[in-house]
Amino acid sequence: MKQKLSVVKIGGNLIEDAEGFKHVLELFSKMNENKILVHGGGKKASELANQLGVESKMVNGRRITNAETLDIALMVYGGLVSKKIVAKLQALGTDAIGMSGADANAIQAHKRPKKNVDFGFVGDVDTVNTYGIFKLLQAGFTPVFCALTHDGKGQMLNTNADTIAAELAIAMSDQFETTLYYCFDKKGVLQDVEDENSVIQHIDSKGYDELLAYGIIADGMLPKMHNCFYALRNHVAKVCVGNTNMLEADNSDYTTLTL
Repeated sequence: MKQKLSVVKIGGNLIEDAEGFKHVLELFSKMNENKILVHGGGKKASELANQLGVESKMVNGRRITNAETLDIALMVYGGLVSKKIVAKLQALGTDAIGMSGADANAIQAHKRPKKNVDFGFVGDVDTVNTYGIFKLLQAGFTPVFCALTHDGKGQMLNTNADTIAAELAIAMSDQFETTLYYCFDKKGVLQDVEDENSVIQHIDSKGYDELLAYGIIADGMLPKMHNCFYALRNHVAKVCVGNTNMLEADNSDYTTLTL
């Protein structure tokens, strides 16, 4: 029987909310099984870019990463945000280790090819070093991954944190029964975006297609849901979407996705 592994992704809005940030790290630290945390930090990166007079460019909600903004991402994701999370988890008794994709060759990627848009130094994941991550977990460490990968030739790349979480969960599913959690500011996938309590508690593939057809899942939820079902189709046992409270053992008010 496989051991359990939880991969928890927290978004930038949670990191900016002091109370929410504290709460999610407390709940994460109480999870007894093997676990991995993945975090963003785009809002903080944009703030630093503004302070330094560096223009942040977005296309269709996705960041263009040139050499200057890549350096800012390295400073913010791999430094400022990562070390704050690691320090807070250590204070909560979780032996965390901050990682980018370059550390222990954990996640290799390639620079996204130019098509209609040149996204610059943005990486699409190729491989995950499952053996190295497994050894860290086995040694009692909790990896904390930021939204950075590398190409194996010395170049760092900015990579979407939702995608990193999905790729980690998929890769580790050979060794673990893996659950992927996407924590954000809503209770889950909502039937009515105006009603915070209209959480759809379970969505399968057929239900997902129906929600798409009716336009209930749209806009910013589309890429997140794409990652959810991509993970499920690649042997992740379960995917959960909701706010930080879904990490509580007795809470069921969130969305669970299965095939």
